Amino acid sequence: MDRDYTILIVARDEGTWTELAEVMADRSGYRVLVATTDIEAHQLTRDVHIDLVVADEGSKDFDGCALLSNLRISHPDIVRVLVLARGGDRQSKAFREASVYQYVRKPLEVEQIALIVKRGLESRELARRHRLISREFKMSDESIAYHPPHDLRLIHEGQQFEKLVYASEKMATICEMAKTSAKTDLPILIQGETGTGKELLARAIHYNSSRKSSPLLMQNCGGMNDDLLQSELFGHKRGAFTGAISDRLGLFRAADGGTVFLDEISEVSASFQVSLLRFLQEGEVKPLGSDRTIHSNVRIIAASNRPLSQLVATREFRRDLYYRLKGIEFEVPPLRDRVADISALAEFFAAKHSENMGRKILGLSANLLEKLSHYDFPGNVRELENEIRRLVALTGDGEYLTTRHLSPNIQDAPRRGPSNRDRGFVPEGKTLKDQVESLERHLVQQTLKRYRWNQSKAAEELGLSRVGLSNKIRRYRLDEENAS
Repeated sequence: MDRDYTILIVARDEGTWTELAEVMADRSGYRVLVATTDIEAHQLTRDVHIDLVVADEGSKDFDGCALLSNLRISHPDIVRVLVLARGGDRQSKAFREASVYQYVRKPLEVEQIALIVKRGLESRELARRHRLISREFKMSDESIAYHPPHDLRLIHEGQQFEKLVYASEKMATICEMAKTSAKTDLPILIQGETGTGKELLARAIHYNSSRKSSPLLMQNCGGMNDDLLQSELFGHKRGAFTGAISDRLGLFRAADGGTVFLDEISEVSASFQVSLLRFLQEGEVKPLGSDRTIHSNVRIIAASNRPLSQLVATREFRRDLYYRLKGIEFEVPPLRDRVADISALAEFFAAKHSENMGRKILGLSANLLEKLSHYDFPGNVRELENEIRRLVALTGDGEYLTTRHLSPNIQDAPRRGPSNRDRGFVPEGKTLKDQVESLERHLVQQTLKRYRWNQSKAAEELGLSRVGLSNKIRRYRLDEENAS
């Protein structure tokens, strides 16, 4: 076992348990505590994180079974083992009521109890991971959980990395970098506007890493006060604050061996940034109300829809934490800056939602795809998916998706131009000829930048041949490194 466990032995006669305690401590590396009264045992479970309790049946003034029954209610995660007197039968019913993991009769055999303890801890670990995986699936929204049975049968152009669908060179570069970074254990920082797919990228990285068989747990840090966030991530002990009626493990410990995704990391307070920095440096968790630090091996992937570098400059975010988080940094571009992805995503969402709704959609009309490509999508991929889902719901079975039910804001969007953002450009020059050349130079330059100097795609958008675009690049002395 690769985790540090704490075992509590509760026995009236401490001396008879010495050998067992030594065996478990020396051979298995457990931390072993011994209590001789139920009062002492209850106190230890309140003050220390206990993983398993071995309780002696006791005598008339000491009831080990009653102790385990109480622990079943107050600390349900503790594994409970009961040691019975030799030959007794009445205790069988009692141990069932206490819901103990296992019981063993005297005389004690150290190897037998040590094996029961080992298997009890392994069983609890499996149950814990099952609960975490179930919780993860429940937390996943429909766009994340969806896996098309026939892959991308309606997508004619585009690629896929896990649940990320793309056709642009920008996203291809990001996904290639993500595949490489998944093989490392460095912290990752993903930045980009809301709805661009930061969480999907985090999931893709986790499920392509060596940690993929361990939990991936999510926490949105926005709108949470320090105490609540501290409890969610670091856990707490029973009674640590008003309302803490039981121990809470915390995501950093629950995801041990896996990954924790912290969304909206830019929203955490200055004081909580200190706690997070300490965890990144030391890899240790100290639950609220506890005096014990516990090691936790998790990878942190953080995301922000606000540029952290700017928050560092204004002293809203700690510089040292920023550099700790950005072991590897990704900037997911907004959908308006990767127009080539719109058609691939639209076809993907059409296939997904037509199947969900039991509709047979023949495809998307060319006019619809053109309208979508000229809209800026301030809500990014999330807005595009909502629009396609709406169109599928309003389109009859066996039909194409068209512009007939398109939302007015998309229907009436001006042509992209090469870019709506170019409308604020003021041409230079005194004569009309000079101003026209200035505008042409600007449009060619901006289109090349948007397509990362892919001349084939830029030429297609500008309505030029590859040769014609090359001539204009030479004429205006444009180059990829120095263009501004």
